[in-house]
Amino acid sequence: MKILELRIMRGPNYWSIKHPKIIVVKLDLENLQDVLTNEVHQFPERLEKLFPGMYEHRSSAGVEGGFFRQVREGTIFSKVVQHIALELQTMAGMNSGYGRRYPAREAGVDYIIFSYQQERAGEYAAHAAVRITEALIKGKRPSIVQDVARLHQIREDEYFGPSTEAIITEAVSRNIPYINNHRSGLIQLGYGIHQKHIQAAMTSNTSFFAVENAGNKNVTKLILEEAGIPVPQGSIVTNQEELEDALDKLGFPVVVKPLNGNQGKGASINVQCRKDCIRGLHEAQRFSKEVMVEQFIVGADYRLLVINGKFIAAARRTPAMVKGDGVSTIQQLIKEVNKDPRRGIGHEKALTHIKVDKDTRDVFRNKGLTLKSVLPAGEVLYLKTTANLSTGGTAADVTDVVHPYNVLMAERIAGIIGLDVCGIDVMTTDIAIPLPETRGAVIEVNAAPGLRMHISPTEGLPRNVAEPIINMLFPHGRPTRIPIVAITGTNGKTTTSRLVAHMLKFKGYHVGYTTTDGIYIEDKRIIKGDTTGAFSSEFVLKDPTVNFAVLECARGGMLRSGLAFRQCDIGIVTNVSADHLGLGDIHTVEEMAQVKAVIPRTVCANGYAVLNADDDLVYDMATGLTCKVALFSLDEENPRILKHISKGGLAAVYENGYISIFKNTYKIRVDRVADIPLTFGGRAKFNIQNVLAATLAGYINHFEIAEIRTALRTFIPSSETTPGRMNLFQLPRYEVLIDYAHNIASMEAIADFVDNVHATYKIGIVAGVGDRMAEDIIEVGRIAAETFDEIIIRQDKDLRGRDANEINNLMKQGILSAKPDMKITEIQQETRALAHALEYAPEGAFIALFSEDIPEALKMVESFRIIEHRRISSLETGS
Repeated sequence: MKILELRIMRGPNYWSIKHPKIIVVKLDLENLQDVLTNEVHQFPERLEKLFPGMYEHRSSAGVEGGFFRQVREGTIFSKVVQHIALELQTMAGMNSGYGRRYPAREAGVDYIIFSYQQERAGEYAAHAAVRITEALIKGKRPSIVQDVARLHQIREDEYFGPSTEAIITEAVSRNIPYINNHRSGLIQLGYGIHQKHIQAAMTSNTSFFAVENAGNKNVTKLILEEAGIPVPQGSIVTNQEELEDALDKLGFPVVVKPLNGNQGKGASINVQCRKDCIRGLHEAQRFSKEVMVEQFIVGADYRLLVINGKFIAAARRTPAMVKGDGVSTIQQLIKEVNKDPRRGIGHEKALTHIKVDKDTRDVFRNKGLTLKSVLPAGEVLYLKTTANLSTGGTAADVTDVVHPYNVLMAERIAGIIGLDVCGIDVMTTDIAIPLPETRGAVIEVNAAPGLRMHISPTEGLPRNVAEPIINMLFPHGRPTRIPIVAITGTNGKTTTSRLVAHMLKFKGYHVGYTTTDGIYIEDKRIIKGDTTGAFSSEFVLKDPTVNFAVLECARGGMLRSGLAFRQCDIGIVTNVSADHLGLGDIHTVEEMAQVKAVIPRTVCANGYAVLNADDDLVYDMATGLTCKVALFSLDEENPRILKHISKGGLAAVYENGYISIFKNTYKIRVDRVADIPLTFGGRAKFNIQNVLAATLAGYINHFEIAEIRTALRTFIPSSETTPGRMNLFQLPRYEVLIDYAHNIASMEAIADFVDNVHATYKIGIVAGVGDRMAEDIIEVGRIAAETFDEIIIRQDKDLRGRDANEINNLMKQGILSAKPDMKITEIQQETRALAHALEYAPEGAFIALFSEDIPEALKMVESFRIIEHRRISSLETGS
């Protein structure tokens, strides 16, 4: 078997809307294409023995053991790869659970789709699953220990962490979107102008000043002491001499810890002698030059959590420990504790495996023990000097027993330090008694407290401490999203996107939009290029100045990684025709329609799918949608329109020279088409369709009809507003059109426009696109021949896998099939082809360049226009 292609989907996609995070593998079964699992000797037995947990895989049978039954009865090996990829992730603490298999177009090739939690883990699991399946087929018993360990490591490297995960989960439960900024480690909650950020339990509301104060343990202690909060006595030291002086004042036992440390790193607790204090100094200085030495307070370790000024939860923390039985060694006791199913690697489960590290070895040395020592029955040995859950500690919820004095104290501390999310570490014999009465003390204040001890305590009631954080960032009723208009289709996407963005800007919105020529924020191009994929959409949604997004979504991006958003408010599909077929394993127009249908399928329940009722494939997308539907058509008598409005539906039509809206059978005229510049006096029928779609987008967004009319009239097509889309130039001797049209449908649309142009001679500068099907290239040539009197064949810079001569021959085949005597000139370079036409075109001619390099073509025509005007001016002056 061989993986031919692997794609990582990160949002709603062609394969799945409900399960956006999936791995798509194109797998060549090679010599196994006709072999079933029950035809390989003892394969089912070897699989069941290696993956006993796979018994829970129900598969299509819908019952536990269903997949194993399929394997025993005989199934295709691509399904085995899919299930192993899922099980490997589950074994590494990443339960995903969704998988599908589909046959590819080629014989013996399948698509396997399975969900993932961490994309690198999903990718690794795919390759490992193929390798393991092949080994099982060969009769081997492969070891999966290393694979599971590697997946564990990937999970730990990429996992949000329990605090972040809890906050994101709570956000999602409130339908608040999030974006993972991988490079910065920040998580964005909400879109555009409404966004907030978190990093673990630290939020964008967290004061830098407060974090600095909390991070400096000495400053924290001084502030709290002045406020009457019990704190341990202590000193800051930087060397052994200062340490000796501090110990003379404080006595024993003491705590030695980094001044700016966190998570207990470098801390030595309950130190009883000078020798261990010196060792603790050196350990602490690995993390901070300045070291805090303070009294060790006797009692249990408690964490109090305050969010937005209110006490939320409390937990008693206990260091990792074992209890002797008089028989087992310490190593055996640790191994037994680690068998607890609640324990896992890192943060994968509620508790973490206990590891023997330097801190543990120091404990052994101080007590004269080794891993081989046997503890007396009932004796408790604490294996760490700190009670952190990340080192194997446990937590018990004590929220309901905290004394009101201590609750008030915690809330005062959070306010005094200035933290919105505040973790307060307290040492006391009993948290149910006021702290001064137990001679306890506040040990530390944390600016980014871990939430796992409250979310998943070892004992007691779990507390949803993420909810008050989300409520603080986004009080109920406050918006978290910005409206999104998503636009797709074969042709007209960019023009419609620009027109909708113009309408929104006219209304006063701060618009971010994406097109095939760049990302725009407030009409300023920020990034140049074809920006119609997920990265570009996310770029707009991350911008804090944007309060409305218009996102052009092309086929390529949706097939490559899916959408950047889970839902939109309006989804527009302009049309679907034969273009890019054969690319990305999309071979038919019907399959292409399914790709484009991803947009209307992501429209929220109260939103609108805006669909072209003149296009069969687009109209059919309405079937099964859970959102509202609005239709547009060039024919007001279109039966689909009539049926739709008879049921109270919303539609826009071109009727009697007007753009009109139908609502509940009432007709609302918006404007005369002849007065809308984008339609070129009604000659550009394809742009009338774009206007209809944009008009509906404005109306759905509650624009007044007068506002829609004014916006349509002020959108002037030009090389600035619509580069490469119907850019017309009136030169002294002839007219020039520059357009990006490159497929059959767009060529037909331009041909319809050119047919209505009054010119003495029509010249077309055309090219075949190398990655299109041969019959499509021939058809483009035929359309060009029927449209123009003379054709210049140019070539794209990127031939996209085809030979230049082959492309030209296909073009000529199409041209000559329509006009055997057509004048054809072949000029490879686009600029030279355009220069040739501009130089030799007769008076009153019309030149149409179907361009690959729009900016260069526009620049060249403008330069030629200036030269022509100067020439005429010179002749007039000379006369």
